Amino acid sequence: MPTETDVIIIGAGAAGLSATKELSRLGKTSIVVEASHRIGGRAYSEEIAPGVWFDLGCAWLVEGLANPFVPIAEALGITVMQNTCSLFKGENIHYYRSGTALSDEQRATCARYYSDSNSAISIAVKHGRDVPLSDVVDLENEFATPFVGSVASSWGLDLDLVSTADYGSAYGELGFPVVDGYGNLIAAWGADVPVTLNARVERIDWSGRGVKVDTPQGTITGRAALSTVSTGILASGDILFEPGLPDWKLEAIDSLPMGTENKMGVYFDRDVFGEDSHGFYATWNESGSTAKVVAGVMGRNTAAVFVGGRHGVWLEKQGQQACHDFAVEMIADIFGNDIRKHVVRSIVTAWETEPLSRGSWACARPGQAHQRVNLARPVDDRLFFAGEATMTGLQGTCHGAYLSGIQAAQEIATQLNSGTSQT
Repeated sequence: MPTETDVIIIGAGAAGLSATKELSRLGKTSIVVEASHRIGGRAYSEEIAPGVWFDLGCAWLVEGLANPFVPIAEALGITVMQNTCSLFKGENIHYYRSGTALSDEQRATCARYYSDSNSAISIAVKHGRDVPLSDVVDLENEFATPFVGSVASSWGLDLDLVSTADYGSAYGELGFPVVDGYGNLIAAWGADVPVTLNARVERIDWSGRGVKVDTPQGTITGRAALSTVSTGILASGDILFEPGLPDWKLEAIDSLPMGTENKMGVYFDRDVFGEDSHGFYATWNESGSTAKVVAGVMGRNTAAVFVGGRHGVWLEKQGQQACHDFAVEMIADIFGNDIRKHVVRSIVTAWETEPLSRGSWACARPGQAHQRVNLARPVDDRLFFAGEATMTGLQGTCHGAYLSGIQAAQEIATQLNSGTSQT
């Protein structure tokens, strides 16, 4: 592993990889260290059956054609499903309560509640109220349960912990899935970046001139360092900063805790959904269990079940079998109990306890949405930060992380060119 460079990049997810490529374009050297045995970070695909891929992390190219990974995929010859995005539009979502599809009248009432809830959130934002979603949403409505569940899986935290300002700033629809996995797309795109794997950063020393980064594979010296690790890792103390980070940076990290969305992929030995039933479902029952289900969207005999917030964390702690059973139960509520005998295999995520991220993505605490800007601010013009948590609008997205890496690289290059950075 090289030991001297202009910029030390910590983390080989979308942010770290894009920063490396941009720094190279700008004529700056970098060394990338990654704690995992692979690149991609929270973009990761596994085969759930031979030739059938399941994304454990990010799964949709949010913003559709505006997503920079669409042309990247095209250049790499990787297929993106551009004809499925309509399935995720509100008017095409299927709603099932206690195993029964809502009637047209019930759907209209449910849609009106969702619209009213989002309007209430928008009004709060317009009036400068950065408060918990639970303060402005009618939780007594008969359709509150699926809305609450949707927020929990989309944000990884329950309504009482989600900021109206953070929620209101996010944009971009689910977009396009990647047939052979978004994680595989990121891995293919980043394959040309030299990365030292299995090199968990233990210490970042910025007490002298420049920056020194200690890993089990040795110490690297650079003029600057770019951290792209999650706020979960920054908050955990897994990386020792010497001297410690300033209070304003620690406050930003604490204000952007990780949320958890867990996904359960279930593979069947045949199409148990029916060709006309492929799509996006919201299902809930009288016990309060709720989930989002994506069934057969890419023509594969697979359903993905999403659950987040406290319930998602609780399920994770019950173990893989409990998660599997929950997923099959939710799918059976929609497609009938006969699907059970066709289950072949499942894949279950555990993002809350994932040691290299400690969650799915960062969510601002109520009243703290502005801290994303502070998280992105450099410390002493030597310690820089990037990743989805530093973005406003594209927070929680893979291409948000990608764009943050490019922005950080440009800022670093400008700083190094100015000659004012410590060397």
